Parts: sequence; C-alpha cells; structure tokens
Amino acid sequence: MAKNRMSRGGMPRGNMGGVNMNQLMQQAKKMQEQLAQAQDKAKELEVSASAGGGMVKVVASGDMQLKSIAIDPEALDPDDVELLQDMILAAVNDALNSASEAANSEVASATGLGGMDLGGMGIPGLF
Repeated sequence: MAKNRMSRGGMPRGNMGGVNMNQLMQQAKKMQEQLAQAQDKAKELEVSASAGGGMVKVVASGDMQLKSIAIDPEALDPDDVELLQDMILAAVNDALNSASEAANSEVASATGLGGMDLGGMGIPGLF
C-alpha cells in the first residue's frame, strides 16, 4: 500500500495533480503586474461628453475624476436654472460612464480578460 505523503500543513506534497504551484504563483504575479500597469494607463485616459447640443461639455479621466466642465454662456438662463442643472448632470454621467467603459476596456485588453465587466468584480480600488 502506498503512503499518502502530506506536508506539515496537511496539504499533499508534490505537484498536486499536475499543478505546478511555483508556475501558478509566477502567473498570478505577472497578471497582477499587468493589471497595475493597465490601471496606470487607464488613469491617463480622457473622455469627453456633452449635453444640450454642446452647451455643456465635460472631460473625465479613466480614474473617474472630472477634469473640466465648460458651460456655454448662452446656457445661463436665470429663469431656467433647472435646465442647466439637468444638462450638467447628463454630461457628467455620460462622461463618467464613458471613462469607466474605456478604463475597463484598457484593463481587459492588457490582462486578457476581454468581455468581462471588471467594475463588477468586487475588487477594491479597481474602478
């Protein structure tokens, strides 16, 4: 009868059914480095969006930071402040959605995780 060799921690010794743990750890480290590089690159992305026929323009970065908001003076109507507020919200939301999609695409292409919704992975600090 063959002995079942166990390590001190209670885990089987050897290659664990063909899995090379060193190789697996190296692959995980490489992917972690690729992810960090892709996140840095994604932060440099800038996207723009507009609302109200271009009366409100917003620029956002891949790390979800607003870089600028430009408002056409013709959009400033003291009698219709609510319209301006709606245009600002629409442009900001559109810019942030575009930035999120662009950043996720950058990370997905760099790590080979194409087609995945990376924002929903539950990884803290991803995006």
